[in-house]
Amino acid sequence: MALGVAGFRVGCWTHEDGHTGCTVVLAPNGALGAAAVRGGAPGTREMAALGANGNVQECHAVVLSGGSAFGLATADGVVDWCETHSIGYDRFVARIPIVGAAIVFDLRAPGAPRPGRDAGWAACEAASEKDPEMGAVGVGAGCTAGKTAGLQFAVKSGQGWAVAREGDVSVGALVAVNPLGDVLDERGEVLLGSRAPAGHPRYPAADLSLPTRREPFSQPPEVSDAPTAGVPVPGASENTVIGCLVTNARLEKHQAARAADLAHSGIARAITPAHTSYDGDALFLLCAQERPTPMDLVAHLGAQAVAAAIRAAARAAGPLNTPVSLGPPD
Repeated sequence: MALGVAGFRVGCWTHEDGHTGCTVVLAPNGALGAAAVRGGAPGTREMAALGANGNVQECHAVVLSGGSAFGLATADGVVDWCETHSIGYDRFVARIPIVGAAIVFDLRAPGAPRPGRDAGWAACEAASEKDPEMGAVGVGAGCTAGKTAGLQFAVKSGQGWAVAREGDVSVGALVAVNPLGDVLDERGEVLLGSRAPAGHPRYPAADLSLPTRREPFSQPPEVSDAPTAGVPVPGASENTVIGCLVTNARLEKHQAARAADLAHSGIARAITPAHTSYDGDALFLLCAQERPTPMDLVAHLGAQAVAAAIRAAARAAGPLNTPVSLGPPD
């Protein structure tokens, strides 16, 4: 079953050039939704309504998309699909779907394709209870990691998922890994990270007073052992880890929001540095409301699942530390 919890469905749409895409998680009827942001540069939809202070309880779907702010349009396609299939709040005049969304920045060339309404619809059509693909598919198609020394030293990343269990309680996490930082393995060693040579200045320790800005869409420079005077200033919204957690636990809204926030600990375990001012880290949590469960257990399992999903994405991205092309699609 998708993400280890019955009733949830996951679908992916990947652009034909393989550089962008989106992934949708469709919730079973009556699922409670919550969300939490820890990054400083998020791009989201329905985050306030699903956050700790929001009154909205039910959430019908979550879509994770590439395309930066343009990719939020995929949620429109998911809303259309849900309405067509009679999914949403029945408000007498219409069924109103609640669709959470978050985006990653994967635009690396002028005129690059970006997912929109049709992509969101297509991801819903592809949704199933089978285990989703991992790596450079769906929202993970254009993801990168290891940008602390500049995008020219970044490596390919992707989407990953994992499930953590304790007794009859399950928490699954689907994560798009597009951070500023490096991905760490279970021993704390770099699994997926910047290709910059040792000694090269890296954010945030490097002196950014005289940054070396990269030319947009330039090709990767020759790697040298000689350190430079500075590193490129990170893009204000070019990095993020976004994800959707699902569980069979039953929680109250405030508990679910707290659990979603604490699940961000999994990001800090698997990525360094994490939650920077230039990352838009955001997590959604969908609860099937089946088993009364302590909130702390859901948070604990959620953090485990998020960390494992990040590492799974890194390992599924292809040959580790593959350079990223900064020009137009091949």
